[in-house]
Amino acid sequence: MGAQAHNGRSFDPKDCSNVGGLKEYDNEEFGPPRILSILASTLEKTILKNEKLLKESNEKEVITIFHGSRAPALSIRQYIDRIFKYANCSASCFVVTYIYMERFLHRTNGYLTSLNVHRLLITSFMLAAKFVEDECYNNAYYAKVGGISTSEINRLEMKLLVAVDFRLHVSIETFDRYCFQLEEEASREKYRNERPFRLCGLGKGFTNKDDCKIVPKLPGYLCRAI
Repeated sequence: MGAQAHNGRSFDPKDCSNVGGLKEYDNEEFGPPRILSILASTLEKTILKNEKLLKESNEKEVITIFHGSRAPALSIRQYIDRIFKYANCSASCFVVTYIYMERFLHRTNGYLTSLNVHRLLITSFMLAAKFVEDECYNNAYYAKVGGISTSEINRLEMKLLVAVDFRLHVSIETFDRYCFQLEEEASREKYRNERPFRLCGLGKGFTNKDDCKIVPKLPGYLCRAI
């Protein structure tokens, strides 16, 4: 879908061909796109760094609506894999998700930690899907994928939108820059045995509930917010 650009062209997955030097691969036999591993690794390393910094500095973390009382048992990689499996989206959504997460943290001077990453991830992803894909599921569906209630994901969505001043526009330059950052991360981590970055391609989501996949419940909802 994309938003109208106010400075520079808006990112549109239909228009990109080889963003950041990373080509699209459509053959499913290669397995999940490599962005899943890269994003999970990037978020995990950021959390380790932030939690160490907070502990050593005795700085008090600002608690937001995205925080849970304790870290969920589901790992970040497992959570991202679940989102990819049931959200029926292009890999571009995960790049835009990362952009939205960083925007929120920058605007709120917050830290990404094990207590807020899951809620921030599913909410940012839902907004990214609405921005990138031609069609997408409703909030209730994404809530089930994320393991939270519909009312909660509605509150989280509004909180994130207000925090970023409703600015969901992503320019081609911004998208390209984040792709480059993640590509650099990939080269450092040497993800050589997984599927290459699939950045382009139209979304395949549906708004009709009858077309939705059957999403199994997570083993217990994510820990409720503090």
